[in-house]
Amino acid sequence: MKKVMLIGFGAMAQAVIERLPAGVAIGWIVAREPHHAAIHAQLGGAVAALASPMDCAESPDLVLECASQQAVVEYGEAILRRGWHLAVISTGALADSELEARLLKAGGKLTLLSGAVAGIDGLAAAKEGGLERVTYRSRKSPASWRGSYAEQLIDLNAVSEAKVFFEGSAREAARLFPANANVAATVALGGVGMDDTRVQLMVDPATKRNTHTLHVEGLFGEFHLELSGLPLASNPKTSTLAALSAVRACRELALR
Repeated sequence: MKKVMLIGFGAMAQAVIERLPAGVAIGWIVAREPHHAAIHAQLGGAVAALASPMDCAESPDLVLECASQQAVVEYGEAILRRGWHLAVISTGALADSELEARLLKAGGKLTLLSGAVAGIDGLAAAKEGGLERVTYRSRKSPASWRGSYAEQLIDLNAVSEAKVFFEGSAREAARLFPANANVAATVALGGVGMDDTRVQLMVDPATKRNTHTLHVEGLFGEFHLELSGLPLASNPKTSTLAALSAVRACRELALR
């Protein structure tokens, strides 16, 4: 039985717990102390509730970050220095180039999950032959942008049609929208980098889906990909596919 440490106990972590593949067990959950009683009530004594990954005296087969960019900043380097395997969903944390460098040098194994977007394998293949332009567009409902920096750029209550409210680099998007733009970072890290990947963020009052559009050009030719995904019912800021990519990481662990 492979044992996983989850970082986070929110909507994405719950999706992983509900869909956990056979051959994999949750051994530890890292969460703020007020959540510890709920962890024990839901999962019993077989799962240890921790305030920090460093409180674990054993070695998890996988540490799965399902929390936030801040969790990657706070715990990522120490986890990798222990030689553990860390899978990250909050890839926007790597918009900090110094943090990215420290993580890559720390040891262990770092996996960046594909999250809410498809086509990362094709993007990586295209990179081998020379990428020229990568543009990523995110279109979400007003509810998905509430509580974010978008509220300073557009009146979410008054918007009546689909509108772009931010254009910039993937690095800017990941820093300004830490809960919404991890896909932009994932695309950037798989392609032409944080500063050269162009990002457009849209609000669309007519949609209930999170739509990700990727346009890639290079010496290989070009491709255009659009994925229209449903958010988790429990958290409109989180795509269901992003949670399923974390579940997939657990399934791959079970197959080893």
